[in-house]
Amino acid sequence: MNDVTDNNNNDQRPRSPGVLKIMQSILAGAFGVQSDKRRQEDFSHHSPLPYIIAGILFTVAFVGGLIIVVKLVLAGQ
Repeated sequence: MNDVTDNNNNDQRPRSPGVLKIMQSILAGAFGVQSDKRRQEDFSHHSPLPYIIAGILFTVAFVGGLIIVVKLVLAGQ
């Protein structure tokens, strides 16, 4: 009887978002085109931790990319 109850509880637990959905939300937020509806959807059913981690990684990669581009441009002068 516990097995049936456990299976019903697992069906009610929200699934974690996929990597593609997290990346799409991070990029849309970074460019300022994230809709309020999508933002609320992202954070209403899921833990914000994957979005925070992805946002930090995106920011580090973005700043690193800018540093590399500036160094390449300045080296060419």
